[in-house]
Amino acid sequence: MRNITKVFVGLVLLGLMAVPTVQAEDTFIQLSILDPIQLFPNDYDVQGIRLNILYGNNANVSGVDLGLVNKVTGDMHGLQLGVVNLVDGHVRGLQSGYVNVVQGDFIGWQDGWVNVTRGDFTGLQTGFFYNTAEHMNGLQVALCNHAGNLDGLQIGLLNFNDNRDPLGFFPIVNFSF
Repeated sequence: MRNITKVFVGLVLLGLMAVPTVQAEDTFIQLSILDPIQLFPNDYDVQGIRLNILYGNNANVSGVDLGLVNKVTGDMHGLQLGVVNLVDGHVRGLQSGYVNVVQGDFIGWQDGWVNVTRGDFTGLQTGFFYNTAEHMNGLQVALCNHAGNLDGLQIGLLNFNDNRDPLGFFPIVNFSF
């Protein structure tokens, strides 16, 4: 248990180190019950810590994002933990939740029951049920994995690679380099 605590504290500190200087339309801390009931309007950038009791929504988040439903209309950099994580832009860091949806590119580790990245993915995508990425550079592990273009390894019961190089479908392990 102490190792898990150490890892969590380390990830939080790593996320906070990525926080640049706060500017006029930025805030270091955000508390949201249900958007628009939050400390700062949803067009503010959060560069620090955001806690969402039910649903939080902000333009960009850099640092640590914790909550039930986390919505970012721009980019997310750092650590995002929630039941549902929704990012309209790009993600750099660790995203963990039951459902994770990223409209842009992702660099890092995405972990959940269902992971969807509509852009390029570079890193590790671990899911219980389903992982998908438009262009996958790295490793996918889930019951079902899908990549529009695979440059890496898929491990799961069902593995799909739309570019079919060398195989479009292969159970247990699929690869393309």
